[in-house]
Amino acid sequence: MAENNPFPGENNTGHFWDDNLRELNNPPPKWWMIALWASLAWFIGYTILYPSWPVLPWKVIEGEDGYTKGILGWTSIEEYQRGLEQVAEVRAPFDDKISAMTPEQILADPGLTQYTLASSKVLFGDYCSACHGSGGQGNPGYPVLADDDWLYGGTLAKINESITNGRKGAMTAHASILSEQEVDTMANFVVDLSQGEKGSDEGWAIYNAKGCSACHGPAANGVLAELPDGTIVTVGAANLTDAIWRFEPGGYDSAKHTILYGVNQPGIEQTRNAVMPAFAQLGQLDGKLTPDQIKMLAIYVHELGGGT
Repeated sequence: MAENNPFPGENNTGHFWDDNLRELNNPPPKWWMIALWASLAWFIGYTILYPSWPVLPWKVIEGEDGYTKGILGWTSIEEYQRGLEQVAEVRAPFDDKISAMTPEQILADPGLTQYTLASSKVLFGDYCSACHGSGGQGNPGYPVLADDDWLYGGTLAKINESITNGRKGAMTAHASILSEQEVDTMANFVVDLSQGEKGSDEGWAIYNAKGCSACHGPAANGVLAELPDGTIVTVGAANLTDAIWRFEPGGYDSAKHTILYGVNQPGIEQTRNAVMPAFAQLGQLDGKLTPDQIKMLAIYVHELGGGT
């Protein structure tokens, strides 16, 4: 090939295209070679010091982990665990105080309140926001936690009780109890009440005759009674006199659907679903919360704006 090389004095490989396009045989630049050898040295050093090769078949056969460990013995899991231990060490004084104090005492301490709200915001995001929204505004079909409308009470004790034991609403399906005309009357009655109106006499007559007041209260505001000490007695029935709708989008059609098919009625496909899990009774893998975590969550929900 050399005798056919039209550029005999040039350091080329003898490969040519289109008469004058040729492949030169120049050595790489010195800086490139230095970088190459440095990279190779770094690679060898890393494989010696740190875990690197993921599969060593003979190790797996012997029942051991199938990767090289490195002489430093470093693992990302151990580093992560050390980080958790450091965080736990910083949090321990605050957590010990929270464990020993009541929610009311915690709220009386501004510094501890700030810590509790910051910590429980993460808990709320993990366990509550999927249904109630990141700010407690309530996703469609779930209660708003940032207002003052409470089905089971908005005190610290009641919120703690709801998180601990869960809640399961219930309302009888009235499709076989009320006539079509009565269903229409009651749906319009509920809409009127939600808009601040008195409601029709016919609606009030059906409301009392069919036992609606037994759950929603004599004034249809969800309150059965108010005790002398200010305690509100309720069974979790909705306040029908405000503009807050438990099941979206609200209005006549929503009211009619709930009246016809009820809430959590077995065997009725169209029934409304209103269930909150008991976070103190779940399995560890399902998201069980400790009493202190529930206490902190109760304070967070209380301070969203609607706590009483």
